[in-house]
Amino acid sequence: MAEIHPTAIVDPTAEIADDVKIGPYSIVGPHVELGSGCVLHNHVVIGGPSKFGKNNEFFPFSVIGLKTQDLKYRGEPTFLEVGDNNVFRENCNINRSTFPETKTIIGSNNLFLINSHCGHECVVGNNCIVSGYSGIAGHCVVGDWAIVGGCTAVHQFVRIGEHAMVGGGSRIAQDVPPFTIVEGNPAIVRSINMIGMQRRGFTEEDVRAMKLAYKKLFLKKGCNIQEGIEAILADEKYGDNPNVKKLIDFINSSERGFIH
Repeated sequence: MAEIHPTAIVDPTAEIADDVKIGPYSIVGPHVELGSGCVLHNHVVIGGPSKFGKNNEFFPFSVIGLKTQDLKYRGEPTFLEVGDNNVFRENCNINRSTFPETKTIIGSNNLFLINSHCGHECVVGNNCIVSGYSGIAGHCVVGDWAIVGGCTAVHQFVRIGEHAMVGGGSRIAQDVPPFTIVEGNPAIVRSINMIGMQRRGFTEEDVRAMKLAYKKLFLKKGCNIQEGIEAILADEKYGDNPNVKKLIDFINSSERGFIH
């Protein structure tokens, strides 16, 4: 049977795995599903409809799964879906979707630090870090292994590519290309995320290929992006590297424009 502190309030419609721990003064609202191994420390608020996988940990005053802050919301049932092994630190806030046909989706193995926010209809991948006091507005997409530095503001509908790193205090109004480090107000591409790539097992050939792409696309002042892409693809050694192709596909599919 779940370990529920006598001061906690759990709605009778909530589905709680047998080994969940719910600490003092926490509230689990209607239509919440908590998977095996989830731990709610004291003063946690979880709203629904929402579904959480295994081994998620919620620290005091985190507020997860309450209704969207979007003024278009009209009171319909909307949804949040969360994977496994996520950590939500103090005062973290994540909202459900605005529309019933969509969801806010959080993957697995992510870390949301103190006072971080993730808005409605956001899709966050796996192994991401959202640092303290950072806000990710609605409809954003965050790729796997991305890191968002502290006190960063991310505009609605922005995509942050996989293995990208956003420096602290940045203003992100356009897409962040994968495998890059961006920083500033407004943000610009500073370099490739070489250390991140090395730590995650990318080969030296992958890193060299990304260095070439960086030089062709971001380093040369006044560079025509399409000419840079053509030059990369024409390179006999690195033009067919799959990670370079991911970068190019990301750029070509950008709707808001991308940081460079």
